[in-house]
Amino acid sequence: MQKKNGLATFGVVLLFGIFQIASATDPPSSTAIPLDRYLQPLIDDHQGVVAIAVKHLETNETFAHQADRVMPTASMIKFPIMVEAYHQAAEGRLDLDAMIQLQETDKVPGSGLLTPHFSPGMQLSIRDAIRLMIAFSDNTATNLVIDRVGIRNICDRMKQLGLTETRLNSKTFRRDTSMDAKRSVLYGLGSTTPAETVRLFELLHTGKLGDEAATRAMIEHLKACQEDKKLTRFLPPGTQAAHKGGSVAAVRCEGGILYSPSGPIALCVMTAENQDQSWSAENAGDRFCADAGLAIYQYFNSKGTTAGESYEPFLARGAFGEAVATLQRTLNARLDPSPNLGVDGDFGPATEEAVIRFQKTNAMEPDGRVGPAMWKKLLPLVTRDPPVPDPEVINGRLLPAEPADALDGPPFVTCKAWAIGDGETGALLWGQNEEKPFDFASTTKIMPSYLVCRLAEEDPTVLDETVVFSQRADNTPGTTAGVRAGERLPVRELLYGMMLPSGNDASVALAEHFGERFDAESEHSSHAPGPSDPLDRFLAEMNRTAKMLGMSHTTFNNTHGLTEKGHVASCHDLLRLVHAAMQLECFRTIVRTREHGTRVIGPSGYQRDLYWKTTNRLLPIQGYDGVKTGTTDAAGACLVASGRRGDDHLLIVLLGASSSDGRYSDARNLFRWAWKQRDF
Repeated sequence: MQKKNGLATFGVVLLFGIFQIASATDPPSSTAIPLDRYLQPLIDDHQGVVAIAVKHLETNETFAHQADRVMPTASMIKFPIMVEAYHQAAEGRLDLDAMIQLQETDKVPGSGLLTPHFSPGMQLSIRDAIRLMIAFSDNTATNLVIDRVGIRNICDRMKQLGLTETRLNSKTFRRDTSMDAKRSVLYGLGSTTPAETVRLFELLHTGKLGDEAATRAMIEHLKACQEDKKLTRFLPPGTQAAHKGGSVAAVRCEGGILYSPSGPIALCVMTAENQDQSWSAENAGDRFCADAGLAIYQYFNSKGTTAGESYEPFLARGAFGEAVATLQRTLNARLDPSPNLGVDGDFGPATEEAVIRFQKTNAMEPDGRVGPAMWKKLLPLVTRDPPVPDPEVINGRLLPAEPADALDGPPFVTCKAWAIGDGETGALLWGQNEEKPFDFASTTKIMPSYLVCRLAEEDPTVLDETVVFSQRADNTPGTTAGVRAGERLPVRELLYGMMLPSGNDASVALAEHFGERFDAESEHSSHAPGPSDPLDRFLAEMNRTAKMLGMSHTTFNNTHGLTEKGHVASCHDLLRLVHAAMQLECFRTIVRTREHGTRVIGPSGYQRDLYWKTTNRLLPIQGYDGVKTGTTDAAGACLVASGRRGDDHLLIVLLGASSSDGRYSDARNLFRWAWKQRDF
């Protein structure tokens, strides 16, 4: 898929080159190569549904591809929520400076800052909640705003504006608040069409959604959006955009206004039913939006603009962002002696002083402001650290060669550390960095599963006990079992929900259920209010058990493996743990299961079916029978795996692989090499 995307992008770039040769001085017009010639190769190449609308807000030139198709918005619907809030403020029905007190029950998982970083009782204004909703796509902040303005009011406002398909269906992660159950199933959080979204941005740009102050405030919220993987990803440094995106597994979309040299461009690019549902930087949906954003920008700005002459913004003290960082790098390279500016993207006094130095050196007015003339003087810009050397220097280098690879020894792998152990005895056979502690992501969940299965070995009725899902469990961010607060199910079922889809919420629910059976002596919990909290007790037992198993390089700070300072383990320690766990039939049964369905019962008695599928891609291959994956930005891709050849049983732990695909290649190569050493 990535190779195909690359070919499509090459085709678009080639078309741009042809266009600039054929019409280097004329702006796009009805006689120029139409925009669909640039976008169609991308559209044809994408494996999913695509809908696009574009309008240049000065020339009124438009482009549409399925622009009236109703599509799921994911978090892009948060733009209309903001619009309604500012309408109500203008009507005197809402005070944007009114304070909201965050409650524990307000917290929901997913994107944002409030749930993982702020405690119940903190206060923020509605205005600040809107900024969090737009800038960081904060789901908890979104619900706080929705509570003040109302779902129905948002939908009615869009209808009044003629945007009949732009609808918010429910609060985030609160399907029980849905205003339209059918549309919630079809579209999730919200729906719109690209044409309606472009129209809404056009109304904002022309000041028809509020007075001058409200318009400016909403645009500033949108300019603060931190989304950088879609429409703005490949745009020239310093390009400003007022935008909002949305992402769920099969949906990637974004809309906004690009402030380009040729004028403002309103655009909306939406994808759904995407075959690639990964969360990597090269996810096909995100990449499609990024390539489309570049194509649209270049189409409208192909009049021979020169970097630093046209598209770079005016900068002055108080500015921030990537354009400032580019300025700081370039000043460091151009001035002698170098001012050694910190490349932090913040235009402060030191940067201003360096700008004035440069202006004086180049006979320019020393006003400390950076405009087109200074950008031109600064060329070529230094857009990354370290600066790219001169081509003649690079091409003249004689680079030394390292010795040839040895033909013996274990295979080369992408992971930072690994350990191979005997599945029968648990003995360490081979390893690399096996005693060094690393972040270990959701392989953490082996321990809570082991503790519960160990209790079940002593009393099998433990597995039939009923777990009632708490609000705290439901609010746990990250991967989920999909059980909601108040719903109940047996322990044996929830173990599958923790280990197959890697439910962070399930690990908390199990810890809360069993925690009171253990002593409360923990130095590691940062989640519980005190030693009487069952989650704290369970966490204490996890650490006690680690010591009992000889896991001397391991500390558990949570039950699920989300990144937390000091939450680390070594490969050898995890080998000790998984060997102990694999002695339990309950544990072996769960971790070798590829899919599992269950039924939960809600607080009012309703019943709901859930389907869980393992994250372990080794299980479909004959000879592999467990156990657990884990992935976070800090940990990389991790895997604990069990494999058998005849009567021989091996366990492998690897931490910090370069990618999800890389961990499986690493594991299979290590298994194959190890079995060769054992004469298989």
